[in-house]
Amino acid sequence: MNPGVPVAAHLSPRVTEDGSFSLHSAEFGEGFHCRSGALLEARRTYVQPAQLQRFSAGEELLVVDVCVGLGTNSAALLEAAAPLGLRLRWFGLEIDPAPLALALAEPSFRRQWQPALGLDLLQQLRDTSQWLSPHGWGQMCWGDARQQIDLVLLQAAGRCDLVLLDAFSPRHCPQLWSQEFLAALVALLAPRGRLLTYCSAAAPRRSLVEAGLQLAALRSEDGAAAAQGGPGQVWSHGTVAAPALEASSPWWRPLSLMEREHLASRAGEPYRDPGGQAESSVILDQRQRAQALSGGEPASAWRRRWGLHGGDR
Repeated sequence: MNPGVPVAAHLSPRVTEDGSFSLHSAEFGEGFHCRSGALLEARRTYVQPAQLQRFSAGEELLVVDVCVGLGTNSAALLEAAAPLGLRLRWFGLEIDPAPLALALAEPSFRRQWQPALGLDLLQQLRDTSQWLSPHGWGQMCWGDARQQIDLVLLQAAGRCDLVLLDAFSPRHCPQLWSQEFLAALVALLAPRGRLLTYCSAAAPRRSLVEAGLQLAALRSEDGAAAAQGGPGQVWSHGTVAAPALEASSPWWRPLSLMEREHLASRAGEPYRDPGGQAESSVILDQRQRAQALSGGEPASAWRRRWGLHGGDR
């Protein structure tokens, strides 16, 4: 380990299938990225659905990166935006500095990025918690995102072009998928802004709809919906949500019938954290009780009807 790099026993390095660097968290029991590729996920889930070409050269885009982690999503976004003449005004929310520091200590991770773009952004954030370059400027907000979001709202409410939501899954980090926290992220969005996430779980999707956004499903890796055995049986690898959204694009499609019914089932019962300070176990227990009282179709019955296996997404 290099001097100055924090020791984080809960984190271990991973090389994903596209050759890009990632980490696995023992604390959350999850990887930071999908197995198929950290860079692949950043591009197909966050960069491509952002449709940066819809902005004009010289514009400054206001971006909020929720759960920065290794910084892969923002670095990939910057390297796509800079050649288009776009600048970024950037805010990052992150509780743990170790992932970024560990990644930057890995030569293969550093080689993923252009020195004056992605690598410069990440190094500045690690060293000073701020970023300033000809391609934009921004700041890292360290701490619990539920508290730090208020600082971002003061500066960016109603003006954000992109919100990148990449928290650990709702099962393991429900506090950052609660109805209240998602409502705060929705309040950041400009009229043409978009919230992008890898998550396709029913509860966050329903919360986003109830907060006034339109939803679409991010397409699978090959650009087509992944069939699961019958008419309408399709799933996505993520969600795009916006105040106004065209129904379909090369990067997303309308929710399938299966997905729409999923929202109406007990799986769509929101995670709730009205005080913004509850432990994950409390949020999960309260949701389980609310599901039992909801009167909605059990997720197990929904799965049987669609011939699916596995737990509540």
